[in-house]
Amino acid sequence: MRIRRRQRLRRKEINAHSQGILDALGVDPFRDRDDIDLAEAEEWKLLIADNEVRGIIAGDRPFLTVRGLLAYPAKKRWVTVDMGAVKFVYNGADVMAPGIVDADPEIRPGDLVWVRDEKNLRPLAVGEALMSGPEMVASEKGKAVKSIHHVGDALWKLDEEPKE
Repeated sequence: MRIRRRQRLRRKEINAHSQGILDALGVDPFRDRDDIDLAEAEEWKLLIADNEVRGIIAGDRPFLTVRGLLAYPAKKRWVTVDMGAVKFVYNGADVMAPGIVDADPEIRPGDLVWVRDEKNLRPLAVGEALMSGPEMVASEKGKAVKSIHHVGDALWKLDEEPKE
């Protein structure tokens, strides 16, 4: 996967993306920074800081990548899965409701969310909620989160490739 159309964002654009991430996750990774780039890689729109892909724009909503979540731990929109579900989520599977042990009660269907394991509370994936937070925890069947990006996918590996 190659990064194309990389361009430096203006302060106003950085603040807009920063505010979107702050509203969604309760953390502000880009405020007071001048060096944020917007780029494309296949179907992704990327937010790049310090030569690392820290954020994505899904539709028109900015959100942190798994690496971004590791660098800036989020306080909201988390979905916690049991350790039995980790290997499936890690390999890109959608998150099924029976594997969910806890979720942010503020989550609404259609929200971008991040998935973490119950033992270490480390981010594993980013996805789109198909149910509300309380519904995810209570439900015994069905798909709860559609996976968009996960550890080990092409977007994750983009940061491991040597820079040109």
